[in-house]
Amino acid sequence: MRNLFKELGYDETEIARRLDDIVKRMFYGSPEEKIYYTVEGDMGYVVDTGNYDVRTEGMSYAMMVFVQLDMKAEFDRIWKWTKTYMYLEEGENKGYFAWSVDPSGKKNAYGPAPDGEEFFAMALFFAGNRWGNGDGIFNYTQQAKDLLSVCIHKGENGEPGMPMWEPSNKLIKFVPNLDFSDPSYHLPHFYTLFAKWANEEDREFWLEAAKASRDYLIKSCHPQTGLAPEYATYDGEPKNHKNHHLFYSDSYRVVANIGLNALWMGHDEALAKCNERLQTFFCETVKGKEDYVYEVDGTRIEEKVLHPVGLIATNAMASLATSGDYSKACVKRFWDTPLREGDRRYYDNFLYLFAFMALSGRYIIWE
Repeated sequence: MRNLFKELGYDETEIARRLDDIVKRMFYGSPEEKIYYTVEGDMGYVVDTGNYDVRTEGMSYAMMVFVQLDMKAEFDRIWKWTKTYMYLEEGENKGYFAWSVDPSGKKNAYGPAPDGEEFFAMALFFAGNRWGNGDGIFNYTQQAKDLLSVCIHKGENGEPGMPMWEPSNKLIKFVPNLDFSDPSYHLPHFYTLFAKWANEEDREFWLEAAKASRDYLIKSCHPQTGLAPEYATYDGEPKNHKNHHLFYSDSYRVVANIGLNALWMGHDEALAKCNERLQTFFCETVKGKEDYVYEVDGTRIEEKVLHPVGLIATNAMASLATSGDYSKACVKRFWDTPLREGDRRYYDNFLYLFAFMALSGRYIIWE
């Protein structure tokens, strides 16, 4: 697997030491650093330290980290907490997971956020492939298959609820009951693997979803700046829903996802152009000013971002799909940036850890 840090001359021993330090501080560090907590002996959760809740986003991210780094005990603790406190057993969202839950286990919401479900499924498939399957909820592969089936078939045959992917265009929704998308939810590299491992009758759907998402990402990234909005219509146009038409926190993940798609699935010239434009925008047009909010056309909004470290991290992960001076500059800026501390560290540091794993060749497909 490609190690871009090594290609750029960073020492392998230092790369490994840095990764180990990041993981220790995020999950077992001081109260000002850690986001992971164990409970009841065999369960655990991660806290969104900016909102003090447990989110499917963070729980599924943690599971992906733990399977990548061979941390099975932590993976199982997170998955058991998720199934115990986040799983929805009744109602129109039965089979999904509540996107926000209090650390006590009390649900704050009874609806899902689809980025959690797709990360849960991918992490579970990798767990089954890497460690083998156990019984019940620890039959990882079956759990992933069952979850994906719910995601695309909910609401069929007169059953209540709505699917997470729009059947007519195979695009992931922002939430099941709204007809628009979030570009950062689009993970064609995941869907390509789902097409190999999901229930056989669903595999063609996932192949079509992978193509649809690659096309969608090209549409949703601005043709000059490469910036994507947080929410977008099915045509890729910014969706002004509660001011989420801007390049803001969710948006940062888009170029990171394109970078991971390149790492796993190979170079895609059209997607690479999106990342090249974004790196040019930050390195040349605004000269590294990652601390402001922007319209997707590059117009600056006089508002400071919530997650500047996360943006630096994703701009570096974009380099997995790009080359040249700006690609190198974004990786160097990231290498020289420390982990974030304080209340907002949860989101920044997950993006930081994913970028470090990917750039060091530690974010791989487990088959």
